[in-house]
Parts: sequence; structure tokens; C-alpha cells
Amino acid sequence: MWEKAARPEDLARLFVERVNDGDVEGLVELYEDDAVLAFPPGNETVGRAAIRAVFEKMLAAKPQFAAEKPLPTIFHGDLALTSTRPADGTGGRVQVARRQPDGSWLRIIDRPELPR
Repeated sequence: MWEKAARPEDLARLFVERVNDGDVEGLVELYEDDAVLAFPPGNETVGRAAIRAVFEKMLAAKPQFAAEKPLPTIFHGDLALTSTRPADGTGGRVQVARRQPDGSWLRIIDRPELPR
């Protein structure tokens, strides 16, 4: 139903598109079942159900995000470290993604805001 990430870098683009569309379920589909989201700042949100609850609150405010240019991806087998330099000046965004059996990629660790 949703476009899958063919490359780890696709996850950032898909995230922005789904936020801007208000698509909570589509956002959740970008994460493995037991993924860790370091949000809200200072907290760890673990698992799709908890991540869904965070995104429901976030999308209630109807945010609109701009695409951010990805920094070079670092690979180690079926793992990838992705990052972007945020336009909002939060200091950085970093994610770890894992290649799935079908060749697509899902996030397993997501830190959307790094302190400066």
C-alpha cells in the first residue's frame, strides 16, 4: 500500500511526505516492530504502538516539514547509518536502518534531534 524505501536515504523523503500528508500509519510503516525513536527529546519510544502514539500527537498539530539534504550514508552489511543536516537548526538527525528480506529498508533507531 505504501511506497517502500529502496535505499536507506529514501526513508527521510518518505518520512517528510507522510508527515505532510498527515499519514500516521504510513509513518509507522517506516519502522521495524521493535524500533527505538529518541523522541520526545530526552525519552526513548520503543515499538510501533508507542511510536504511533507519538506521531498521532505530533500530527495533531498539522506540521509541515521541508525535505533535508541527506549526508553520505555509511553501510555495514545490512545496516545503514543515515543523517541529515536539519534546516531548523536542531543540531542533526541520525538514523540506523536495516535491509529487510525483500530488499527494502526500515528504521531501527531514529534520533530526530541531536543537541548542538
